[in-house]
Amino acid sequence: MGTFFLALFLIVCVAVVFDISEKIDNFIDKGATVGDIIIKYYLNFIPNFANLFCALFVFISVIFFTSKMAGKSEFIAMFASGISKFRLLKPYFVGGILITAFSFILGYYVIPDCNKERLAFEEKYVSRTGNRISLFNIHRQLEPGVYFYIESYNKEHNVGLRMSLEKFDGVTLKSKTTADMLQWNSEKQSWKIKDYCIRTFEDGKESIETGAEKDTVFRITPDDFFKKTTTVEALNSRELREYIAEQKLSGTSAVISSEIELYNRMATPFSTFVLTIIGFALSVKKRRGGLGLNIILGMLLSFSYILFQRFSTTFALSGLLSPVLAVWVPNFIFALIAIVVYFTAAK
Repeated sequence: MGTFFLALFLIVCVAVVFDISEKIDNFIDKGATVGDIIIKYYLNFIPNFANLFCALFVFISVIFFTSKMAGKSEFIAMFASGISKFRLLKPYFVGGILITAFSFILGYYVIPDCNKERLAFEEKYVSRTGNRISLFNIHRQLEPGVYFYIESYNKEHNVGLRMSLEKFDGVTLKSKTTADMLQWNSEKQSWKIKDYCIRTFEDGKESIETGAEKDTVFRITPDDFFKKTTTVEALNSRELREYIAEQKLSGTSAVISSEIELYNRMATPFSTFVLTIIGFALSVKKRRGGLGLNIILGMLLSFSYILFQRFSTTFALSGLLSPVLAVWVPNFIFALIAIVVYFTAAK
């Protein structure tokens, strides 16, 4: 545990130094105070970065600590005194569970709130492009069978141009609303459509309603247009599930990345425990190459795990694999590897 937290502390210090050197010009140019940089940015940056590398540094720490014990023949003495391999693994189980719980608490309860403040700070002091004020060709499914389109929307004036809303019953078009302009009323939380035409189809007959302006309500707001993919990092698990439900309803493909984020919050802590067992199994045997060989083997295995995880995520984003499988399959495969390596090393 001491080796793990020391290694994590050192890598966080290195990351903070590199991040400061990269962003110091933005901080100075945009007038960020030292207090805001420390409290609003780096105190919220550290938990996210620490959790990102938690599994990797658990792995390295276990290999480093266990290899040093094996190099001094301490395990030989333990086995000779009658300690079983399962009893020897017990402290690693306890340590792995504690660090897994630490990673889980960070991912579920601490990091989303930290990300809200960190992302707001980045938007204000770091972002070079600033907020986008206009979007074009927006397509959304508001609910099953209801499709919304707007050619352009300006956030600064809350005005959109050339809107259409189509309602279907199966494959049958029931109504279509078009408008040259629509405007958002933030006080009433409603839309005003201008120069509109509402065509309704019922029993083979068509009725048309036209007018200069009309107040109406759609299941969409301007905030829904400008939500970023990084928004999911700042949502707690309940909010993220609700956001995923909204994305599924609107039919956007971004729902896959949101689901991956949700499942990763459970899978990442689990990988910490799996890599703890693999690290122990690789290092418990005294090798001629010593600590260096064990670290090299461990690094190769950990990077292969990360690479496999990235491949599976890519398959999910391309629609070839479900998000839950993409996140959990690497863990299950490496859990099997952990079992095989452990019983092989125990011999």
